[in-house]
Amino acid sequence: MKHGKKYVDSAKVIDSAKFYDPEEAVAAVKDSSKAKFDETIEISCRLGVDPRHADQQVRGAVVLPNGTGKKIRVLVFAKGDKVKEAEAAGADYVGAEDMVQKIQSENWFDFDVCVATPDMMGVVGRLGRVLGPKGLMPNPKSGTVTMDVTKAIHEIKAGKVEYRLDKTAIIHCPIGKASFTAEQLSENFRALMEAIIKAKPASAKGIYIRSLFLSSTMGPSVKVNALKF
Repeated sequence: MKHGKKYVDSAKVIDSAKFYDPEEAVAAVKDSSKAKFDETIEISCRLGVDPRHADQQVRGAVVLPNGTGKKIRVLVFAKGDKVKEAEAAGADYVGAEDMVQKIQSENWFDFDVCVATPDMMGVVGRLGRVLGPKGLMPNPKSGTVTMDVTKAIHEIKAGKVEYRLDKTAIIHCPIGKASFTAEQLSENFRALMEAIIKAKPASAKGIYIRSLFLSSTMGPSVKVNALKF
């Protein structure tokens, strides 16, 4: 693969054989972020679990101390009094059957997170085939199926991120923007890793965190010493 000049220049200051301590990794990634836009800083964490087994799934959510740096658009499926509650809490879109119809007929996905009250899951379930692959399906484990829509919306707007194991046993998750201070990124990094470690399945054997990398949208990745968490 051929990389651009900025990537090549950034890669020169990264020691690909070195395992960086978390704070060192954050500093290295920030320094290597050369794009003209505010790059997203993301972790890639490979776990020692088998995603084919239901009892070894790793999934959850955590509110990052310093947010994500991104404006999150929230869609809430609700009815009755919960509609006004969701609107008052700052939801960008609120609806029921009308929103299902909009998504199905217009292929509309102008939202980042979907929240639903439990009594609406029968309706939302019809969207499983389109929301599921996009990671937008409400789920109790991530706190997006709840009667407390106010709390859910406030947490999401404050910087709540969902982490989820993919088919290759890797978790990809953002921890902020390159414009954040090193301290802000480090705090978010630790909060996320502590949540992932806490979510270790009881059936998981051997080394839990097999590898951990930190990278920016356009920059090279940095190996992180997971033992420092």
